[in-house]
Amino acid sequence: MLVSADVYRPAAIRQLETLAESIGVGFLPSNESQRPIDIVREALQTARVRFADVLIVDTAGRLAIDQEMMAEIRELHAFLKPVETLFVVDAMSGQDAAQTARAFNDAIPLTGVILSKADADSRGGAALSVRAVTGKPIKFLGVGEKTDALEPFHPDRVASRILGMGDILSLIEEAERKLDRDKAEKLAKKIRKGGKGFDLEDFRDQLQQMRSMGGISAMLDKLPGMGGLAQAAQARVDTKMFVRMEAIINSMTPRERQDPDMLNGSRKRRIIQGSGTSIQDLNRLLKQFKQMQKMMKKMGNKGAMQNMMRGLGGMMPPGAGLPPRR
Repeated sequence: MLVSADVYRPAAIRQLETLAESIGVGFLPSNESQRPIDIVREALQTARVRFADVLIVDTAGRLAIDQEMMAEIRELHAFLKPVETLFVVDAMSGQDAAQTARAFNDAIPLTGVILSKADADSRGGAALSVRAVTGKPIKFLGVGEKTDALEPFHPDRVASRILGMGDILSLIEEAERKLDRDKAEKLAKKIRKGGKGFDLEDFRDQLQQMRSMGGISAMLDKLPGMGGLAQAAQARVDTKMFVRMEAIINSMTPRERQDPDMLNGSRKRRIIQGSGTSIQDLNRLLKQFKQMQKMMKKMGNKGAMQNMMRGLGGMMPPGAGLPPRR
């Protein structure tokens, strides 16, 4: 069950309620007129009545110099006696994060840290600083805005990412969690056949799967030697483009998805009107689809595939390959 004791920030309570609804967990309503200590007292009692296994209390963000607010957090902690006291820190705040973390650790006994916005370039400095001043472990990383963008903290993997060596293990684990195995196997068979039977429905499936993995830049960031390319992709690629592409494909009939060559002027007008896009968006999608078909034909050629893998091997930094089998 979730409860918000943040009575200071506008809409904080409503935001947490929306989050609870989206992930299907219990929520105890509160309002700005209540005292935080009264909110947590009611929450603890309600959690026991509802047989909630876990009660998560979201407290207000505060500056270390605000003594009144720090006294409030001490009072809440003394009353709740929580199993976990997690300090959420913005990775982009740099040395300020370390100073705030020290003040919180002095005020209440922290058990761990959650580093948010860890997909930013400054993630390394904040992680090291917070760990050094608190002596507490970083337990989770927030690498995006959605609920599935919270991942366990593995020091060695984060260090590899910072050094540009990628994070293959996290990429594999994420793929196992988020990718549709049946669709992936279906695509693999078509690639082995040189792209035979690959249509716009398959193309849409790949767009959806890539989006579930955090997009191009998030995937490139975990590949060895691709950190700079990930930053370039983030700066240059219009992420909304993939949403438009998906909308275009959804506006087609099943037959048009299977055979895009049948698209004439009137069909194209219907599709762009139905998807709210432009003719340039549609033509760009068709061009990229044709390029992917050509690439699959090359990948279906065993010799071409071996040459491509040898080329990729030359791009990897020393020691950045997959770990040896045990």
